Amino acid sequence: MSNTVIDIRRIMEMLPHRYPMLLIDRLLDIVPNESAVGLKNVTINENFFQGHFPGAPVMPGVLIIEAMAQTSAALVVHSAGQALEGKLVYFMAIEAAKFRKPVVPGDTLHIHVKKEQNRRNVWKFQCEAKVGADLCAEAMITAMIMDGVAP
Repeated sequence: MSNTVIDIRRIMEMLPHRYPMLLIDRLLDIVPNESAVGLKNVTINENFFQGHFPGAPVMPGVLIIEAMAQTSAALVVHSAGQALEGKLVYFMAIEAAKFRKPVVPGDTLHIHVKKEQNRRNVWKFQCEAKVGADLCAEAMITAMIMDGVAP
C-alpha cells in the first residue's frame, strides 16, 4: 500500500464522469498497476435516494458496480499517467456480481479493486465494496479503455 491519496479534484481530472454519475470521492491505498481502494461517502442527498426507495433508502446495486468501475479506471489512469486522462471506460463484462448487504445513507463505502489481467486496452478487476468489515457487494469487471468517441 502507498500513502498516496487522490482527492476529488484529481479524480475529476482523471475521469470524465461528473455529478450525478461521479461515484467516488477519494482514492486510497494505491499500488500502481495492482490495486486501490476507492472511497464513497454515501449521503441522503444523493439524487437516487428520492426514488430508491422512499422511506427505506438503499444505494442501487448498479451504482455500486459503477463505483467499482470508476475506482478501477482511476487506478488505470493513475498508473499510466496523463496519456489516459479523459479516456472513456466501457464495460465489456460484469461477472459473478453478488449483493450481500444494503448500502444506506451515512455509510462510507470502500471499493477495493485488484487487477487480475491487462491486455492492451482491456482490463479485468476483482472488486469488493465494503462498509467497515462488512462485504456489501462483489464482482469481476472487464472494461475497455477508449478514446472519448463512442464506437
